Amino acid sequence: MDTKPELIQLYFQKDLLPEGIAIDSRTEKVYLNSLKHNKIVSSSINGNNPKIFLETNEYNYLSGFGMTIKGDTLYALGNSLPEGKSKSILLLLQLSTGALIDSYSIKDSVSHYWNDLAISTTNQVFITDSESNKIYTIQRPSKTIEIYLDSEAIPNSNGITISANDNYLYLASDNGIAVLETASKKLLNKPKEEYSSIDGLKYYKNNLYGIVNGWGEQSQNGLFKFELNSTGTEILKSKKLVEFTERFRIPTTFDICDGYIYFITNTQIDNLDGNTNEILDLNTLEPYRMMKTPLK
Repeated sequence: MDTKPELIQLYFQKDLLPEGIAIDSRTEKVYLNSLKHNKIVSSSINGNNPKIFLETNEYNYLSGFGMTIKGDTLYALGNSLPEGKSKSILLLLQLSTGALIDSYSIKDSVSHYWNDLAISTTNQVFITDSESNKIYTIQRPSKTIEIYLDSEAIPNSNGITISANDNYLYLASDNGIAVLETASKKLLNKPKEEYSSIDGLKYYKNNLYGIVNGWGEQSQNGLFKFELNSTGTEILKSKKLVEFTERFRIPTTFDICDGYIYFITNTQIDNLDGNTNEILDLNTLEPYRMMKTPLK
């Protein structure tokens, strides 16, 4: 295994502004969605053969947020932009054909922001709503969207991941990383603010990995490993794996494939006006770079 991070150039349109990323380990393809164009693109994991996987607004897709892959299914979240229009959607898409498997949406007078999701071994979907303290759940193949939890202990959660045995959910909230017992919904730890400002979050071999991008001081941001205790119920310590320098322009989410973490180093989402959904400065857009770094 290579021990040093590698940068891979991707050949998508410069105004894509990707937020979600997912890697298909079987076909070695990378999938990115678009905040700006309400679409999903794909390419080989080395950057070759860029293609459109889901056309703009196809199947009523919205601005792209969290994505994940299970088997031959891509789970893709989307939200209406500008923020505050209170519509969120989850698409289940067949990777081999691009066909729509299922669709779930929520729209009412309350503001929603479906940000990220985790899938259990029994195909139960857990979704964070960063506009509230709510976690939503869908037990596939049911069409019912339910509130799994509404708690001030986990405000404005973003990243979410689940343990390999489905026993624990891990939430990146404003208070820090929360550990929930899935069955009882009991909070098992006391989240620490020092483990906050996390966007993407993944569980892998009894450790958590997260992209920290919310601190005003850039030196506090980076790709981190959070070591868990033997039962997976408490965070023991953290270690920064990748430093985010000035060349890193808002990394958000990531995926893990064959012992490597993949993420976009320069999503450039700071170049998107959240009120108008317009690019602020077209002249500063640059090709996207994907970092491949080994798990440590």
